[in-house]
Amino acid sequence: MPLVSTGVIALLALAGLVAGTVDAIAGGGGLITLPALLTAGLPTQLALGTNKGGSVWGSGIATFAFWRAGKVDRKQARFAFPLAFAGSAIGAQLVLLVDKEALRPIVIAMLAGAAVLLLVKKPTRDEDAPSRRPEIAALLAFVIGAYDGFFGPGTGTFLIVGFVALCGNGMTRATANAKVVNFASNLAALATFAYHGTIVWSVALPMAAGQLVGGFVGVRLALQGGAKLIRVMVVVVSGALVVKLAYDFYTQL
Repeated sequence: MPLVSTGVIALLALAGLVAGTVDAIAGGGGLITLPALLTAGLPTQLALGTNKGGSVWGSGIATFAFWRAGKVDRKQARFAFPLAFAGSAIGAQLVLLVDKEALRPIVIAMLAGAAVLLLVKKPTRDEDAPSRRPEIAALLAFVIGAYDGFFGPGTGTFLIVGFVALCGNGMTRATANAKVVNFASNLAALATFAYHGTIVWSVALPMAAGQLVGGFVGVRLALQGGAKLIRVMVVVVSGALVVKLAYDFYTQL
């Protein structure tokens, strides 16, 4: 396991706090934590595993906080959680069979499309309305859970936009439901990475502490700022992910 200095670990914990805050509102926390881990010198496989070792706590506390605030569609969560867990476990196994770099241009286009869709989609007037299409919500949980286990960037954003555009959720409800799915997919990925010994726990645990605090702060901001804040943050995160993925794609050509 690589040695990481105390000072660098403290900075990574701070990155976890910021990432947890952003992720609880709009997804995209990995846009902050994964590059930070790579910059700290962790090999790619260890960085991916350590990232999940921290992010699962942020998504967990965000799920709990949204649940207590009554924003999670609890009926939907009963099937969305296990479907996302199963999908993520399958996706993690597909990493060994498929070249995930081939997905990068497709994901870039999908993220750009998601941002545009969110800008033009007329929001529902009932922020707490349950999903109108539970079968679509189930499909989203499984498919995007599998995507998270396989590749990952934009998972929270895709879930929020999918729940808004396809299931009739308001922005706050969509964000809360997205965290349930994201928490399940993170748990499955965490189990896979832990089994293969690709988590640096001396780094993951301080980052987990940062993401716990950040997740709680992010939920508070989302509940206070409502749909307007979430919409802006999702568009910003989508744009940042498009830029990051496009840069990585073209520098590797």
